[in-house]
Amino acid sequence: MIRALILGGTADASLLAAEIARARIDAVYSYGGRTRAPADQPLPTRIGGFGGVSGLAGYIRSEGITHVIDATHPFAAEMSRHAVEACAKTGTPLIALERATWTKAPGDNWIEVADVTAALAALPETPAKIFLAIGRQHIAPFATKPQHAYTLRFVDPPEAPLPFAADVIVSRGPFTLDGELEMMRTRGIAWIVARNSGGDGARAKIDAARKLGLPVIMIARPELPDRQRVESVAEIMQWLGHRTCLGA
Repeated sequence: MIRALILGGTADASLLAAEIARARIDAVYSYGGRTRAPADQPLPTRIGGFGGVSGLAGYIRSEGITHVIDATHPFAAEMSRHAVEACAKTGTPLIALERATWTKAPGDNWIEVADVTAALAALPETPAKIFLAIGRQHIAPFATKPQHAYTLRFVDPPEAPLPFAADVIVSRGPFTLDGELEMMRTRGIAWIVARNSGGDGARAKIDAARKLGLPVIMIARPELPDRQRVESVAEIMQWLGHRTCLGA
């Protein structure tokens, strides 16, 4: 009998949860707890961390988990590393549902960097209006360049004061190309800092930047341990031994 653990928090994870529920597979959906009002799921849901590798391994054992699916954000590197180690400790099959990265298209003006520190260094010294689309966990270093006017976008309103003055947009994706174009034009955005998350839900800002001829400082994904990975819900369902009506 299968009892799957979905490490979720992404749109892809929600699509997977819906398909697993339709297939009547016994599964638990886990949120990391960073979002205060996470989307409802059609599966039993837990919220919060596991307490590192040992905590996740203990959960796998105590809950009788037979399969683990890492469908976390591509930049949730710590959770992904913990999943690899915990599954190795417990002998539990692991697969990652990992969307393909974005690739440059004609007209893109990307400055590709390895991490947030390099992204900060790539910003101009001259004051500019910057859309900082990297999530709230990684914005603190940008306080060292306070000459810029930053626009931030979060799913939830900030609970604590930000490390610098900023125009904060509270909104949940997916976002449209027209909406991103309007947002950037209205605010006079001149630069974008983004993580190469891939997928469709957050891509509109990249397409809008191309249309407007704006430079994008694109942060590469973190390196992760080798693990089995696929790019579609259908492939996950096949791995679980079930057919699906979804093509992606």
